[in-house]
Order: sequence, then structure tokens, then C-alpha cells
Amino acid sequence: MSDIKHSKIIILGSGPAGYTAAIYASRANLYPLLITGKNPGGQLMNTNEIENWPGDINKISGSELMNRMNKHAIKFKTKIISDTINLVNFKKKPFLLSGEKYQYTADSVIIATGANPRYLGLKSEKIFKGKGVSTCAVCDGFFYKDKEIAVVGGGNTAIEETLYLSNFAKKIYLIHRRTNFRAEKILIDRLQKQIKNKKVVLCLNSIVKNILGDLSGVTSLVIEQKIFEETREIIINISGVFIAIGYIPNTNIFINKLEMNNGYIKVMNGMHGSFTQTSVPGIFAAGDVIDHVYRQAITSSSSGCMAALDSERYLSSL
Repeated sequence: MSDIKHSKIIILGSGPAGYTAAIYASRANLYPLLITGKNPGGQLMNTNEIENWPGDINKISGSELMNRMNKHAIKFKTKIISDTINLVNFKKKPFLLSGEKYQYTADSVIIATGANPRYLGLKSEKIFKGKGVSTCAVCDGFFYKDKEIAVVGGGNTAIEETLYLSNFAKKIYLIHRRTNFRAEKILIDRLQKQIKNKKVVLCLNSIVKNILGDLSGVTSLVIEQKIFEETREIIINISGVFIAIGYIPNTNIFINKLEMNNGYIKVMNGMHGSFTQTSVPGIFAAGDVIDHVYRQAITSSSSGCMAALDSERYLSSL
């Protein structure tokens, strides 16, 4: 491992939050260093079409959007290094970060390492990822207009995804491994209305065994349903399946280093700035590592902007 690299600001993560933080920090002449992590571009790299990015009237792919953000950050002289941080020391100053390739120190750190959706663990999920298997109804729901689809899950996310998709899909099969939903009552009440309208079909006590398809994408699901003591296998013909069983924030290396809640980094949410300040002064967080509710590219970008402004204010106060 070579000599330690020092920067005023180090940004961890190269999704919308990380790149936006880099653009703002660069324009403030703070010469940030952005460390990409294992998944450059983040979750958007798996999104085929985006239609709700403000200002882009035509469809744009997630990879194209992230490539544009990358070029934008580089234009303002952000230094980008392909490395993955696996150890941090936030007790000493400057802060110390150890990567697979190099060691780094920084006066301020912005954590934008994102979150990964939970999957069922089926091989077929990987085969049809982006070809009928999705984890984001807001991103991909429109493409299933008047088609029959499935949603897997039983919490708030699954019900919310189902209700959102009911605006587009012809019919939705909601597959849940239990008989009771863990979602809020108001969401369940709304769901019941869609069930009455025959827009949603419940498949309770059911698990997905396999996802089937062809070159065009997903064509059907094999589910195993338990009714009393009997277990039966059912094939449902669908065009797409939305996995809504939660997200896993990429925050393992910050355990016992920062205050967290269910794996998400706690921030101050300040009314007068310092919105993205963590439990350690000088360490800021943005994007999906602080957000389990909205999880949109634009909300990640906005918090990345705030993190850069908070970091700039912190450095000015030193």
C-alpha cells in the first residue's frame, strides 16, 4: 500500500448523491476526492429507462445519466479513484480511511455508499434483472401498462408498490409468505379497495420458487402455496415481477463508528443547516444510506448537494 493520500473532502460512493456532492464541493474549490466503491454508478446502472428526471423530456438510461454525472464531476476537477474502503477511523483527525488499494486521510467525509435491494436469492432473478425483474415501481411501473404483473412482499414497501402499480397494470398478483401484512392499516385499507375492484389478487402463504421467461423477458412465476396442511405449486402468467422485501444500506464498515438506526446512518436533519451531519462532526451522509422512504435518484442528488454545502460550512469553521 502506497503513501497516504490526503484531501479536504473525501466522498464515498459514485451514485447520484456522491456525484452531486462532488460537483458542489468542486465548485467551492474544495478539490474533493471521490472513491467509487464496488458498484460505480450505484443502483441506477441497472435501470434501463428513466422518464422522470427533471429536464430530460426523452427517456434516458440509468447508465447514461450516471455517465453524464461522472463527466460533470470531472469537468470541475473532481479526482475520482476506483477503490473500495473497508476500514475507517473517525476518532482521530484527519479522518483515516483504508481501502483495498490505498490509504486516505480527510478533513471531512461525505458517505454516499447507497443501499442494495434485498432479493429472493433465486438464480433466475439475476437472469431476468432489468428484463422483467425490478425493485422499483416508480422507476419501471409505467412500462407495464395494461399488463399482468406480480409484487413480492408484505410490508409497507410491497403495499405501496402494489398501489402505485395499480395505476398502470391490468392485474397484480401480490405474493406474501404469511397470512398477515406488516404494513400500516391505512395502506391495507387502500389495498382492500383494489382487491374488491379485482385489480389485485392475493397469494398468501406463498413463496416464489422460480421465475420463468424467454429472450423477451419474464413470462411467468412458479409459486408454492400452503393451504392448511397441503402445499401446491402454481404457475402464474405475468410480464414482470417487482421484488419489494426491503433494502440493505451499505453501512457495515460504519457500525460502532456512527450512530445508526436499522443500518441507516442517523443525521441531524437540522432546520438551520447541518441537515446531513452525522453523530461525528465533519462526517456527513447522503442518499440511500440515510433514506429508507423515498429512495429516488433525485432525492439522493438533493441530499448530496446538502452534504457538500454542510461540509463546506464545517471546513470554513475549522
